Amino acid sequence: MGWGGPGFVIAIIALSMGGWIISTWIRAKHGYPIENEWGGTVERKDPAADRKIELLSNENAELVGKIDRLQERLAVLERIATDPAKRTADEIEALRD
Repeated sequence: MGWGGPGFVIAIIALSMGGWIISTWIRAKHGYPIENEWGGTVERKDPAADRKIELLSNENAELVGKIDRLQERLAVLERIATDPAKRTADEIEALRD
C-alpha cells in the first residue's frame, strides 16, 4: 500500500469516523450533551430524573418553610429565656388579677 494511494485516504477517513463514533458513545454514556450534525447540542432527556428533581424541589421548599417557623419559635423562646425574671413575674401577676 502506498502512502499516496486511495487506500490510505480511505483508512484515514475510517479512523476519523471511528474516533468520532467512540467519542460520541462515551459522551452519551456519561450524560454529556451530544452535538448533532448541524453543530447544535442535543440534551439527554430523562423523565424520571426530571420528576425526581421536581419532587426534591417541592420537599426543599417545604423544609425551608419549616425551618423559618422553627426559627420564629426559637426567637420567642430565646426572648422568654433572656427576659428579666421580675418583668415576667410581673406579667404573670398582672394576668392573675
